[in-house]
Amino acid sequence: MKPTIAFFGTSTFSLGVLDELERRKVLPSLIVTRRDRPKGRGLKVTPPPIKKWADIRKIEVLQPDALDGQFLEELKKRPLDLFIVASYGKIIPKKILDIPKHGSLNVHPSLLPKFRGPTPIQSAILNGEKETGVTIMKMDEKMDHGPIIKKEKVLVEMETVNAQELEDILAKEGARILADSIPDWLSGKTKAIPQNEAEATYTKKLGKTDGKIDFSESGETNWRKIRAFKGTIGTYFIAEKNGTEVRVKITEARFENGTLVIEKVLPESKKEMPYQSFMKSLQ
Repeated sequence: MKPTIAFFGTSTFSLGVLDELERRKVLPSLIVTRRDRPKGRGLKVTPPPIKKWADIRKIEVLQPDALDGQFLEELKKRPLDLFIVASYGKIIPKKILDIPKHGSLNVHPSLLPKFRGPTPIQSAILNGEKETGVTIMKMDEKMDHGPIIKKEKVLVEMETVNAQELEDILAKEGARILADSIPDWLSGKTKAIPQNEAEATYTKKLGKTDGKIDFSESGETNWRKIRAFKGTIGTYFIAEKNGTEVRVKITEARFENGTLVIEKVLPESKKEMPYQSFMKSLQ
């Protein structure tokens, strides 16, 4: 008999995990995600991608404003065996994590206890890591702290991969590892191993100014930034034109022979153009 599963997730990483779980015939009966939000210039209220994914498959969706007592009681109405959490975006209280018979498992895109927190993929690139991977852990009340069920390195070219590409790779690999781990976890054959707290490192949420390129830094440092922030906050620099500061987004770049080469940019209120054309316009 297949287990009844609730899936908590919000981001594109969550969506990637769900897609791969579906391919492996591990489908949740319930999805928990964030509320619909205004989006775009017209501020049209738009559901998160995971809700659209669930609606197509006729899977029930809950979008609680708060993980409170009312939500707790709503979950308790359902006979759930397991919770799966992948980039949900909120700390889930222990009283909710403990609802299912077999607890709550998290798919985390780093080799825990390294890079706990909200931005493990970006942080691995920024830090110049030579390797990365995915961890499946049993969740507790602390952030990315619970005991590890399975941890695997993933082969990837860390010197060239960008965050969007790495997110896709780790989502698929994470779902594969999770799907393979679930049967033994449910049968009690798997023992969760506590994390080594002495080795723990932490990541932080991204702010818009984190993407600012400082040309006094090395080309390699700025290349890491460009790759790390691809698909999220992006990268930019400030130029001066006619005595006015202009914010210029970097849209295409490469790293060649130890030198950062910017190829295309998007100046504020302008169309995308070659970097050299933009620089000539400043003269």
